[in-house]
Amino acid sequence: MAMTDKIIDPAQLTTRQLRARRRRLARNLPDVEGLVSGSVVEQGRRCGKEGCRCNSGELHGPYTYVVLPRAGGRTRTVYVPAAAAEAVRAGAAASAELRAVVEAISAINIELLSRGELA
Repeated sequence: MAMTDKIIDPAQLTTRQLRARRRRLARNLPDVEGLVSGSVVEQGRRCGKEGCRCNSGELHGPYTYVVLPRAGGRTRTVYVPAAAAEAVRAGAAASAELRAVVEAISAINIELLSRGELA
């Protein structure tokens, strides 16, 4: 179980416990080299050729894509070759874990700040 799986209210911990948890979280950050900040989806596609099976509902695929956030709430969808699909899935999972760890560390720092103990 990852360290961020447990929801811990920082207000319930001592300052010493908060600092120890912050150190553990920071020490166990995932490897950032393969991060993919998006959602991995699988979709079927229609080719548009007349008489193709996809015109009667039997889509081609499924193909893997990564949906990337853009400014203004828009997204960009990028095709993922089959050979890269597992690496992209792992990168997206690591990105989600990193965001969760950063949020947990931030909550600890805010609690320490409210106590006048941020250092």
